[in-house]
Amino acid sequence: MESGDRYGVAGSGSGGDGAVPPPPAHAPSVGPPPPGASLRAAAAASLNLTGLGLGYALLGRWGRAAVCWAATAVLLWVALPADPDGVPAGVLVGYLLVLVLAAVDGGRIARRSAVGGAWRPGLAIGLGVVLLAVPAGGAVVYGSARDEAREQMLLERLEAGDERVATASGQPFEAAKGEYGKALDVYRALGEDQPGSRAAKLVPDRLKAYYDAVSAPYAKKRHCEAVAPLTYLRTLPDSVDKKVLGELAAWPDTPLAESLYACGVSRLGGAGSGSGGGGGTELGELLRTFPESASARRVAPAIDERIKDQVTALKGAEPCTATEVLRGLGATASRLPDDSVKKLSADADEGVVDGVYACGVDQFKDGKFGAARTTLTDFARTYKSDGRVRQARNIAVAAEIADDRPAAGKRLPPSKRPGGARMELVISNDAPNTVEVLYTGPVTATVTLRACAGCERYSASEGPRRACKASGRNYPKARLQLPAGEYHFLYKHGTGAAARVDSYSSGTRVQPGYTYTSCTYVIERSPFDLDLPLLPDPIQPVVSPWGAGSSR
Repeated sequence: MESGDRYGVAGSGSGGDGAVPPPPAHAPSVGPPPPGASLRAAAAASLNLTGLGLGYALLGRWGRAAVCWAATAVLLWVALPADPDGVPAGVLVGYLLVLVLAAVDGGRIARRSAVGGAWRPGLAIGLGVVLLAVPAGGAVVYGSARDEAREQMLLERLEAGDERVATASGQPFEAAKGEYGKALDVYRALGEDQPGSRAAKLVPDRLKAYYDAVSAPYAKKRHCEAVAPLTYLRTLPDSVDKKVLGELAAWPDTPLAESLYACGVSRLGGAGSGSGGGGGTELGELLRTFPESASARRVAPAIDERIKDQVTALKGAEPCTATEVLRGLGATASRLPDDSVKKLSADADEGVVDGVYACGVDQFKDGKFGAARTTLTDFARTYKSDGRVRQARNIAVAAEIADDRPAAGKRLPPSKRPGGARMELVISNDAPNTVEVLYTGPVTATVTLRACAGCERYSASEGPRRACKASGRNYPKARLQLPAGEYHFLYKHGTGAAARVDSYSSGTRVQPGYTYTSCTYVIERSPFDLDLPLLPDPIQPVVSPWGAGSSR
C-alpha cells in the first residue's frame, strides 16, 4: 500500500499495544525497488550530467555533490579564459568521466532510495534536460571564445610579421634579408595553413606592402640597388603558393628587367668590363632571363649610342678617358649573349685604335712625356699596319728626349719631312760602350753607334782635349742629313763595359751652309761617387767641323 511514499508492516509484539515502528532511512538493499524508481534514477542521472551535482543534492548526498562541484570548478579554472588551443584533452576526458560516473552513481542511488517531500520525478527529468543546455551552451560559447582567441593569436602573428617588415625596410636589403624571410614565413603560414581566418584574409594586403617594402629601391629609381631584392621577389613563387601571392607572383618580372637594363647601361664602359663588370653582368642577365622584353631590345641601341658618343669624345679634352671607356664598351659587348650586340665590339675596337693615338698625343701636349712615350710605343707595336705608326714612333722619341730636356717637348714633331737643303752631321763615338742617339727637330729619328774598341774613359779635364782625336783610330760614326732648324739630342749609353754611365741631352741649331761633327765620350766619376756637372756644350757652327760634344 502506497501512502506518501512511505511503507509500513503490521507487527505484533508482546506489548500488545499495537504500536508501529518508524520506516528505515534507506530503501532495502534487497527486494524490488520502490515504485517510481526508474523515473527517479533518470532524473538524478540527468541532473548530475549537468555538472552541477543537483542529482546528489536532491538525494541528500552532499559529499558527492561537492565532488561534482569541485570537478566543474577545476574545469572552469583550466578552461578560462579561453585559450586558442582549447582545454587539454586529458582534463576534458577526465571531467567527462566524472560526469558519467556521477550520472550512473546518482541513478543507482535514486533507484534504491525514496525521496521525501513533494518531489516529482517527471519534473526533475524535465529540469535536468533543460539544465543540460547549460554545459552544452557553455561548450558552444567556449568554442566561440576559443575561436576568437585563435583569431587574435593569428592576428598577433600577422602583426609580428608586419613589425619585421617595418624593421627590415629601414636597412639595406642584404642586411635585412633574414628579417624579410621570417616575415614571409608568417604570411605564408597564415595564407596556406589558416585560409579561413581573419588574419589570412588580410595576408594579400600585407603581401602587397611586403613587396612594396622589398622593392623600395626600384620605386626610388635606384636601379642597381633594386636588382637583388627584385630577384629575390621573383623567386618567391617557388616557396609560396601562387594562390596566396595572386598577381604578385608575376609582378617582379618587368621591374627587374627595367632595373637590369638601367643599372647595366649606367655602368657601361666602367671599370672591370673585361671581367663581367662595366654593365656586362646586369645586361647579360637581362638578355638571358628576359630576351623578349622591351628592356632587352634596348640594349644594342644603348651600347651603339654610347660607342658613338665616346668616338666623338676622342676629339675632346680627355681622349685618354674616352679610350678607356671604349675599351670597356667593346669588352662588354663581346661578352653579351646576343649577336646584334656582339658585333658592336668591332666599332668600339676601331675607336680604341684612334683613341690610343689621340691619348698619346694629348699626353705629349700636356707634358706627360713618360706616359706619352709608353702609350705611343705600345700603339706602334700593337697596330703595325696603321698609317700613323711612323709618326707615333717619332712622338715617342721626342717624348723620351723631352723627359730629360723639356724644351724638346714644346711642339710635336712634324708629320711630314721638310724639303730644302740638308746639312751633314757626323757623330763619332769615343766611348767603350754602345751609344744610341735620339734627336728631334725638323726631323726626328734615332741612330745607334757601336762601342769603340780600345777607347777609354777620360778625366773631366782630358775629355774636351783628347776625345775623338787619336790619330789612326777608326771611331764608329753616323752621318745624318739634317734640314736647318733647332734640334734636341739625347745620348743613351749602354751598360756592359761602361756600367754606371749616364745618358745626357743637349741641343743645337743647324744652319744652312755648314757641316757639323759631334763626338760622344765618357768621363770618370769623382772618387766620392758624386755626379760631375755636365760641361757646357761647346757646339758652335763652323765652316767645317762642329765642336766636340761631351758625355758623362
